[in-house]
Amino acid sequence: MSKVYLVGAGPGDPELITVRGRELLSQADCVVYDRLASPELLGYVREDCELIYVGKESGQHTLGQSEINALLVERARERDLVVRLKGGDPFVFGRGGEEILALIEHGVDFEVVPGVSSATAGVAAAGIPATHRGIAGGFHVVTAHDRRNRLADIDFAAMARGSDTCIFLMGLGVLGEIAERLAEAGMPADMDAIVISRDKKSARGRSGRLQSLHRDLELSHRPFSWWGAWWHCESILSRPGRQRERSGVF
Repeated sequence: MSKVYLVGAGPGDPELITVRGRELLSQADCVVYDRLASPELLGYVREDCELIYVGKESGQHTLGQSEINALLVERARERDLVVRLKGGDPFVFGRGGEEILALIEHGVDFEVVPGVSSATAGVAAAGIPATHRGIAGGFHVVTAHDRRNRLADIDFAAMARGSDTCIFLMGLGVLGEIAERLAEAGMPADMDAIVISRDKKSARGRSGRLQSLHRDLELSHRPFSWWGAWWHCESILSRPGRQRERSGVF
């Protein structure tokens, strides 16, 4: 019986995929993969495995989501083992829920293989714990933009009045708006913050104060967005109550 596996590829570093995910790639008859999954992971598949790219980026979609859903159903009827390879974790801003609903609707068997999300891997790679006893007892994770690539509807007041870590994914393009809305909600202007972007090879970020960091990036001689890490989503992180002495680029 055929089966579709939604596999989390992890935050960008090919070594951070799970053992289960790697095993499934080596057994797959067809792999449907995203832009955010490391290309090196495709080296694990068999020579006769069908590879189908369905990557998306702002304003440019290889296939729409409904077309991807239909493709998975179609390939499940033609192949025994189909891997849907998705960056990070399939259920963390990965639209994995929409895909399994389509599979359920058409009676297709499936399994979800979790992956390491950039939401936590990004800050961990920067040496920053998302939670820390006595400082941050929890963390918020939100997408920074909506379907129209505008600032998402976020409860900034809840973030500003708490002591939890605040993580905004895919937020580089609306960085100034995020800082402004947090300030309006009462978050101190000198709150420590870090912006993390990514490429395919290295870890890179810029730290500073919440209200000045986005201006520092705008004044940079080189665009900051090309810098990156082992994860796939641009992030800004603010830590209420956290004291940091260093600033600049790491």
